Amino acid sequence: MTSPFDSYRPPEPPRRKRRRDRLVDGVKDVARRGGGMRRRGADSGAREMPMVPDAEFSSYYGRQVVKAPPWEWPIGVYLVLGGIAGGSAIIASGAQLSDNKILARNSRLAAIGAAGLGSLALVKDLGRPARFLNMMRVFKLSSPMSVGSWILASFGTVGGASAAAEVYRILEDNMGLDLPFPDPIERLIHWAKRPATLFSGLFGAPLAVYTAVLLGDTANPTWNGAKDHLPFVFVSSASLASGGLAMITTDLEHVKPARVMAVAGVVGDVVAMKLMENSMDPTAAEPLHQGGPGKLLKASEALVIAGGIGAVLGRKSRVLSALSGAALIAGSACTRFGILNAGIEAAKDPRYTVEPQKRRLAAREGRDNVTTAG
Repeated sequence: MTSPFDSYRPPEPPRRKRRRDRLVDGVKDVARRGGGMRRRGADSGAREMPMVPDAEFSSYYGRQVVKAPPWEWPIGVYLVLGGIAGGSAIIASGAQLSDNKILARNSRLAAIGAAGLGSLALVKDLGRPARFLNMMRVFKLSSPMSVGSWILASFGTVGGASAAAEVYRILEDNMGLDLPFPDPIERLIHWAKRPATLFSGLFGAPLAVYTAVLLGDTANPTWNGAKDHLPFVFVSSASLASGGLAMITTDLEHVKPARVMAVAGVVGDVVAMKLMENSMDPTAAEPLHQGGPGKLLKASEALVIAGGIGAVLGRKSRVLSALSGAALIAGSACTRFGILNAGIEAAKDPRYTVEPQKRRLAAREGRDNVTTAG
């Protein structure tokens, strides 16, 4: 390609050519003379030359547009355990306020246990603990990952304090151990359990839902298309999973509040999933119904509904209650792994990115035309 400004450029000096190049140019000269197309000075180096090569258009189809996240199964484990930890902390806070000591004890230990194991899964995916600490150098409200790191750290601090106080009480009262702590320290431990439990409950809901905001804030077509309803899905999933865990660890006499929370989570999960799928672009929603993610989400729906029915019918059966709780935990795990894997698969095919963009652009242009005409 040339432009009028090329006429101001001084001619290029002739270049020395190798024997092979001269032979090729000679053949080209013969061909041009035969066609009457030879121009004087064509091979002298003084002719206009393109500054850039000719552009060639190639389609996005067949080429990856959005980079797939390098996440593997540890992130899925973290998503599941984070929801259980947050929901269990909320149950523990409510049980403490209602003086349900058995449920409060079990939920405190479940919350810190799930948070600890989830943190290990997160560190495993990051590769080394220093990377997690590196995320806490700054606090940015505009970054869901930064906010989530601080939520996890704060939850672990207050949740660990309440769980430590609970373990201290178990060792001292139930097992008869005389721990060598001064009386002021013992009083501080017993006093800190109550406020630490309440504060962990305050951090429980953000811990259960921030991962949904993190996924929806990306350019991934499936996660971004579900961002309006994904937090409700994750909160419901956390509620039914933490309630299901309490149904396994707590006897029938004390587990009623957790059972109610689990049944409410089942209803919320089924409704939120349907609303999310119906609100998404049909192309962006395809990965939720196809392949491995589709199988996981179908299994999730079946397990969640079965667990909810079992939670209602198993109010007088310890075995049925525990089995229903296990089904709810499995259903929550399938939900989060299914959504995670659906986003990873969507990033591999550019069709999931390009087609929804074209439809949004056409809809926006249509609205602009209507506004201009009005």
